[in-house]
Amino acid sequence: MKEHRGPSSFWMHDPELVFGELKLKKGDHFLDIGCGTGDYSLYAAEIVGNSGQIYALDIQDELITNLKEKATQEGLGNIKALISNVTSSLPVEDKSVDICFISTVLHSLDLKKHGELLFNEIQRVLKPEGHLVIIECKKEDLSRGPPSEMRISPDDLRNLVEEYGFYEINQVDLGFNYMIQFGVKTE
Repeated sequence: MKEHRGPSSFWMHDPELVFGELKLKKGDHFLDIGCGTGDYSLYAAEIVGNSGQIYALDIQDELITNLKEKATQEGLGNIKALISNVTSSLPVEDKSVDICFISTVLHSLDLKKHGELLFNEIQRVLKPEGHLVIIECKKEDLSRGPPSEMRISPDDLRNLVEEYGFYEINQVDLGFNYMIQFGVKTE
């Protein structure tokens, strides 16, 4: 298991498993909402290459500053790291994102209050064939992660997200967490 480096679940998972499911490719645009330390963004940046784009969003200025420094040190010019609150409009163009990625963030939001805006914004920025990918903590009493009352079960997450015009593509067990990939329903 990788070393824990701050607000990120990246160290808990096999990145080859996670990104193998995402099927990211050269030239894709990847949006990491609540990017934390930016580990997923940095990994994705290598995959999409210079013809791709990474949008890494987090509310914490220090995390975004550190991510920009890491990207510069690693020669990754395809990461646009921005301070952004997920409870407001996303600073990303309409229909520009192939994968919208949210890892262990939703359990900390009031989704009854902010879910409609968030998922409408995700619909706005996703390309028609784009996918929403969510990693969340299993709703079990585990030794790490948020208290069980904050956790979202896969069924509850699926029901919530499907309310906003998405459908489930697949679900993957990641050990302590799970990952669900969604597509956008077309009319």
